[in-house]
Amino acid sequence: MAQMKTPGVYIVEKSAFPNSVVEVATAVPAFVGYTEKADNKGKSLSNKPWRITSMAEFYDYYGYGPKATFAVAESTGASDFSFGGKDYTLTQDAGKYLLFYSMMLFFQNGGGPCYIVSVGKYGDDVAPDKLQNGINLLVKEQEPTMVVIPDAVLLAKDDCISVQQTALAHCGGTMRNRVAVLDVWEGFKDRQDPSGDCVEGFRGALGINYLDYASAYYPWVNTTITQDKDLSSENISNHDVLQGLIKTELGLPDTAPEVAETDSPAEKSKKGKITQQIEAVNNIASDWAGLAPEDVASNKMLLNKTLVAMSPLFGKILMEIKSKLNLLPPSAAMAGIYTMVDNLRGVWKAPANVSLAAVVSPAVNITHDEQEDLNVTTQGKSINAIRTFIGEGTLVWGARTLDGNSLDWRYLNVRRTMIMLEESIKLASKAYVFEKNDAGTWTTMKSMIRNFLTGIWKRGGLAGASPDDAFSVHVGLGETMTPEDILEGILRITVLVAISRPAEFIEITFQQQMQKS
Repeated sequence: MAQMKTPGVYIVEKSAFPNSVVEVATAVPAFVGYTEKADNKGKSLSNKPWRITSMAEFYDYYGYGPKATFAVAESTGASDFSFGGKDYTLTQDAGKYLLFYSMMLFFQNGGGPCYIVSVGKYGDDVAPDKLQNGINLLVKEQEPTMVVIPDAVLLAKDDCISVQQTALAHCGGTMRNRVAVLDVWEGFKDRQDPSGDCVEGFRGALGINYLDYASAYYPWVNTTITQDKDLSSENISNHDVLQGLIKTELGLPDTAPEVAETDSPAEKSKKGKITQQIEAVNNIASDWAGLAPEDVASNKMLLNKTLVAMSPLFGKILMEIKSKLNLLPPSAAMAGIYTMVDNLRGVWKAPANVSLAAVVSPAVNITHDEQEDLNVTTQGKSINAIRTFIGEGTLVWGARTLDGNSLDWRYLNVRRTMIMLEESIKLASKAYVFEKNDAGTWTTMKSMIRNFLTGIWKRGGLAGASPDDAFSVHVGLGETMTPEDILEGILRITVLVAISRPAEFIEITFQQQMQKS
């Protein structure tokens, strides 16, 4: 209160209520990858973390998906389709970026506010140093609680692991307030694949640092993100090969047949149909020069419908392309699941036994026995399984961090709940920096923290029949501080919390009893 120097009436307002702890957001992922553009009304968003809340905002700031093209070629080994006694493969030669599709998967699975870091545009090579730089840019952002790098799996194995190790160091070493959601490199392959066990390769290369700040999921998932309407002949780069295959399939000549006056109506109709088919096949390579944009779009749509109707082979090729584009790493879907579970139940609920939206099936079907090595391993690097169950669909069947041997940090919800508690109390305690280090401040801060933890306990976030069983707060001279601590300006508070663990293994015992009647 100011000094009273002039006679008069002075009003003094006193705070009736103490400061409170506000719970921080728990599900705000940061996605790092490549986009079509990075622009906010003329201002570049390249290499700049930017917050969005919907897919519509992503379209505005970062554009749409890449134009994926595939080359059709004969194969002597594994094939995607067969025709005329020959095997063919489809190899993607352009538009190989995953961030856009991952964002759609994220929002379809309950995603909300998130950050985007665009490290390059379509046409650029996916480079590990760019992705690592994008991760490091998040140091200045306080809000993100997850880091997701779907484009990392496009790199070579060693480069992918290097990017993931950077994410681990960022989450567990630098920031300590977020977790990394990782993908297994080539996680679409079976563990018995001749090229090697992708899970063991991931575990062996990742190292042992900061494992409690990360989770990983296997296998990849087959999604419904790319639809039939999104594909056309433009998704095939070598048009000449496609034209040759369709002409062979339909038995079309190189030139249109001439219609003679002596031809019967049936012959004229047959030749007219052949002419239309030849024109449609020839238009595959057309650039539609000189037409207005709306006419070009209309012609392309009509051409695609015509080709699908007249050529089963063309439809088969498009189906194979759709299948390849819909095979996605699961990290973005899991970020959406974290958000949905946090909003519905709370961060303390394990994000498992939840179905995945926009997912048809896991890329590899895992049995109960096959999951044993994923969940519990001598190295402790637990990898959560994505499994399909009859009548239930595709479920997330695991909620462990990569530090599976740690009793403290084995479960993902324990780590994320502790991060939430630490950050919430940390931010609230800033109000008392430079306050008097005496019993008054100690009592105020202890009361503030207890009130916050009591609210968390009432909502089911802490385990215990009573608040005293769920947590305890200690502060004071001779209890948490020495006289030297006070002289050095150090105020120490010890908070003990009992965080709920998931019932991962449920044992039900049955035995027979004597007949009673």
